[in-house]
Parts: sequence; structure tokens; C-alpha cells
Amino acid sequence: MAIVKATDANFSTETESGLVLADFWAPWCGPCKMIAPVLEELDSEMSDKLKIVKIDVDENQQTAGEYGVMSIPTLILFKDGQPVDKVIGFQPKEALEELINRNA
Repeated sequence: MAIVKATDANFSTETESGLVLADFWAPWCGPCKMIAPVLEELDSEMSDKLKIVKIDVDENQQTAGEYGVMSIPTLILFKDGQPVDKVIGFQPKEALEELINRNA
């Protein structure tokens, strides 16, 4: 499954079922660029149990505000539409795998 680009308009639909990792990011953010290949790897390895969505906070301020995103990257893990876990800043792949597995 490819990483989905979410917007204010479709965010709730994209996160409403299953396990979804939402990456709140911006194109100018250095740590956001560093975490992108990590998310690509997770997407290819865990696509059977996880969907990844990216949401640009500059273009989608309503959703970022709704979830209290103050720093980026912020990654929020949703389970059937509800936020269940959150990490802020660059995370190594192992840390994200552990976050996903403990909430799966």
C-alpha cells in the first residue's frame, strides 16, 4: 500500500478504520525529511497491518490544530479512528515498529 496524502477534507475518512500512522509534516522541516525514508520502509514491510498517511501542516492547519500538533514531525497512531499513541520528532525505525506493535 502506498503512503496516502491526507488533507483536512479527507483525514477522518483516511483514519477511520484499522491501524493508521499519521505523519504531520511540512516540506521545509529537516527532521520530517529524515523520517520520510523510515516511513517508506515501514510502509513496505507492514502494509498488511498498517496504513500510513502524511498530512502537510501548512496546508491543513485545521486537522493539525484539532490534534494539538505544535512541533513537527508529529506522528499519531490511530486505531479505528481514535488516536491511541503519539510521538514527536525524528524516531528510528525500531522505535516506530515498537509503537505500532504495542498498539496493534
